[in-house]
Parts: sequence; C-alpha cells; structure tokens
Amino acid sequence: MNRRNFLQQATATAGAVALNAFPHHLFAAGTKKYATDRVKLGPTGIRVSRLAMGTGTSGSGGSSNQTRKLGLQGMADLFKSAYDQGVTFWDSADQYGSHPHLKLALKSVPREKVAILTKTHASTEKEMHADLDRFRRELGTDYIDILLLHCMLDDNWPEGKKGAMAVISEAREKGIVKTHGVSCHTLAALKTAARTPWVQVDLARINPAGVAMDADPATVLAVLEQMKAAGKGIIGMKILGAGKLRNRADECLQYALAQKVVDCFTIGSESRAEMEDLLRKIPAASVRA
Repeated sequence: MNRRNFLQQATATAGAVALNAFPHHLFAAGTKKYATDRVKLGPTGIRVSRLAMGTGTSGSGGSSNQTRKLGLQGMADLFKSAYDQGVTFWDSADQYGSHPHLKLALKSVPREKVAILTKTHASTEKEMHADLDRFRRELGTDYIDILLLHCMLDDNWPEGKKGAMAVISEAREKGIVKTHGVSCHTLAALKTAARTPWVQVDLARINPAGVAMDADPATVLAVLEQMKAAGKGIIGMKILGAGKLRNRADECLQYALAQKVVDCFTIGSESRAEMEDLLRKIPAASVRA
C-alpha cells in the first residue's frame, strides 16, 4: 500500500481503524528527526525548533489547560525546561491567556534564543494597533517573531481582516513582527490562505485520522502542497487530534514527521513528563518501520 492509497483508506474508514492498520514502513525516514531540529519557516527564513510548545489545549476565554493546571510559575518552569533541552519555539495566543506565562519564562531565557508565536482576533487597524502594543507588554518583548490572524473561518477573510493585515505588514517593515499569517479552521479559509500572498505562514490542522481537521487528510495535504509551492511556511496543529488520538501518538507523530509540506508542529504539553515523552517519541517515531 502506498501513501496515497493509505490516505484514501483513512478517508473512507473510521480513524481508529485506519490507525490500527497504520503502515509504518511507508512513513519511515532514512535518518531520525528530532523535536529540537532547527528548521526554516516561510519566506523570511525564521528559524524554529521542529516542535513548538503549545499553550492552548482547550483554550478559550483567556485560559487553557496549560494556564489552568500549571499557573504562571509552573508554565514558566516547563518552558525553561524545554528550552534547556533544545525546544525553542513557543506558541501562544491572546485567546489562551498565556502571554504572562511566556513573559515570566523569558526572565530566565535569552529573548533572541526563542521564537514566539501569538495570535490575534483583531480585524480593524485600531484593534490591531491596540493588540500589538498590549501583546508586547504582556509578553515582555519589543518584537513578535510570528503573528497570526486567529481562527479564520470564511473564504473571504482577507476582506474582513484587511485593516489588521495592513497594520501587521507595517509592523513587519519596522521589525516589530518578523513574519505573519493565519490559522485556519475551515477548508474554505485554508484554500484562501493558500492563494493569498500576504500569508507567509499558515497554522494548519493535520493528523492521519482526520480528527478535528478542516477536511480529510488527502484534501488538506493537497492544499498544503499549494502553500508550500508558493513558498509559505506551514506549522502543523491538532497533531494528536485535540487529544483524542493521544493513545496513537506514535502513528500521529510519524505521519506528521513524514509530510514534506509540514515544516514543524505544535503540541501542548501539560507537564514536564509529557514534554519529555514527546522528546523521546519523536525521533523513535520518525524511523519506525
């Protein structure tokens, strides 16, 4: 069975059935890939670790599993531990309420050694100017490495977000933002992101079972291939199906690692043990045959 046939099977059957029949040998890399590998992301060439420390598990209303369970110091300690082990990509959002947690972590980590991603719901110029100022205060930094428009749903989102996009573009020219893009939560929005030049980086939902995704894996990958051909950077999310595929982490990790269109991915650990488990599982999964 080749990869295309596997994806067709995964689309036509329940996710658990597809994962039970997962053909590891078709997704095995020749050399190990590590969570700490440094990869270039998008046209600006920003460098990030292959694994990003997510902060938005069940994230809404200004909190998430990470912020609720770990608190300020607990999350700061977790991020410092990940940094010490080579994970230098931090994924946050206004919606998760995780900016203060990253700010505390930055007190023990050199700012220039980490890449910080955050996300905004701003639409107008006024809203975006306010968010840029507030985000930098909350994060304790003069600049944001990756700034995304959060949770695009409509196919015409560039029209509704043009004010915010203009402010972000100006911020990039001033060095306040290093690179920018969107996170998508529908196939229509994802297709628009693929053909929109403003999008330098996309945060896309991808896993082999199609859980919590915009469409089946084959359909999503076809759009991501268009993005990659246009030179965009792609960050994978929902790698473990929003936690529903945690019991099939090896298969999900191997699948994500095998996709040439996925530069890196974000997973939200809720403890040091979970983070270190990912550090062990990623290289093992990448070469499993």
